[in-house]
Amino acid sequence: MSIIVSPSILTADFGHLADELQSISACDWIHIDVMDGVFVPNISIGFPIIKAVKDNTDKPLDVHLMIVDPDRYIDRCKDFGADIVTVHYEACRHLHRTVAAIKAAGMKAGVSINPHVPVSVLEEILPYVDLILIMSVNPGYGGQAFIETSVEKVRKLKKMITDGGYNVTIEIDGGVNERTGRLLVDAGADALVAGNYVVSAADRTAAIRSLQELR
Repeated sequence: MSIIVSPSILTADFGHLADELQSISACDWIHIDVMDGVFVPNISIGFPIIKAVKDNTDKPLDVHLMIVDPDRYIDRCKDFGADIVTVHYEACRHLHRTVAAIKAAGMKAGVSINPHVPVSVLEEILPYVDLILIMSVNPGYGGQAFIETSVEKVRKLKKMITDGGYNVTIEIDGGVNERTGRLLVDAGADALVAGNYVVSAADRTAAIRSLQELR
């Protein structure tokens, strides 16, 4: 099975959204970063954009909620077309309840951790999630340098998943390119969020294929 590539549309040209989505149609998922300016120091995409993306692609929508109190928006994520909803460990007071609500709404549930958070905090939630998203940059802005210690975090998480016999996808977000992607896949990553690497490429299809073919 090839690596799942989920291009981030954070820096897409929203005035030509349909064309932008067509240019990345070789991808597996579409990654949508929702930021509130509180949990992270930036404000980004809201629900009208999520709907517009859904109306212009048949790819699964991989929605990453970098917001406080994400429970308030789970049903709206479903209504506007999300297929996967990932929330932050750091933002959820009752994480198991949040994950259960996402799955009850008919979506796959993911949990993300920031660079300073060890994977050990995920031990008790692994039996209940479909995906773990490791942030390999500090969340909030695209184009940041890859944090190299993320590779070892992936390796540790992969061992936890294998030892527990869980069916959990490991996704990485931040600073992904062909070099870092190779390191991450070798460590156990299943899915790569690629922003600048894909969007800034002269041939976006070739950039996507270069990551898919890492495994």
